[in-house]
Amino acid sequence: MPSLTDPFRIAGRTFENRLVLAPLAGIGNWFVRLQARRYGAGLAVSEMVSSFGLKYGDERTRREFLRIHPDEHPVSIQLFGHDAEAMRVAGSKVAEAGADLIDINMGCPVRKVVKTGAGASLLEEPDNAVAIARAAIEGSGLPVTVKLRSGQRPGERTGVELAHRLVEAGVAAISFHPRHASQQHKGAPDLALAAELVAELEAPVILSGGLSSDERAVAAFERTGAAAVMLARGSFGNPWRFARLLGRYEGEPSATEVARELEWVIDRGEEHLGVERAGRYLRKFYPWYADTLGLTKAERRELVEAPTTSDARRALEALAVPLAA
Repeated sequence: MPSLTDPFRIAGRTFENRLVLAPLAGIGNWFVRLQARRYGAGLAVSEMVSSFGLKYGDERTRREFLRIHPDEHPVSIQLFGHDAEAMRVAGSKVAEAGADLIDINMGCPVRKVVKTGAGASLLEEPDNAVAIARAAIEGSGLPVTVKLRSGQRPGERTGVELAHRLVEAGVAAISFHPRHASQQHKGAPDLALAAELVAELEAPVILSGGLSSDERAVAAFERTGAAAVMLARGSFGNPWRFARLLGRYEGEPSATEVARELEWVIDRGEEHLGVERAGRYLRKFYPWYADTLGLTKAERRELVEAPTTSDARRALEALAVPLAA
């Protein structure tokens, strides 16, 4: 049986290990992906990028969502949309930006995505899903993977059926989240269904969903025989999880290590968005690092409520002495 530390291949490309940073909507920008790679992830996938935003030349979409750091390769850019022609154009722009792969989201259950005909709605539009995937392949010349759910509702296998059609159409790998879309991120993933897909599909299957601890990630990898596993929420504020699963780190990080890593995140956030926007954007990050630090409700207040990045740095500095004690 392969180990998480073993390399694996997608369409002739070799990845150094079997840990992947999942596409994190609203989070997975270049510095989050770079962080995962720094801690050992063999591949990182971007947050969702609108195919229409790229087709119509939206400057913010190009500037913020197609930014790739030279040290984060290999990197996959995830696209979403419901129109094949838009996906063809978007694929070409992603290739021009220097991505190594493209991932297409056909599993997002969020209403604002589904109501446009994208995300998990494509589970019920298999002909359009296949056309979209083919367009991305033709437009980019890159390997294309697709992220799927098992179905829209309990008991459905539309995701499994679509996976076979997509691979027949040239998709290089499937990222499979074995929960139905109506579950969102709740309930136990159907690992037996994932194992069935792994056994039947003539392409690598990357397992996603519910891998919130080291033990769950290892157990799911071994039970399903997946080519790789994707870490999502389990890596929030805890990139050390990648290193632990690869045998490069033991135990939990010290308070000093966590504080330094958050300082790195704040610096990169300012570089990416500017000081003012970073102050707002990073508020979602602070609670994750407070959790990793094990802070009480009182101890974390100044950090998680910091209105600016300067305030966040001051909060970290104030915590430094008691944390180090």
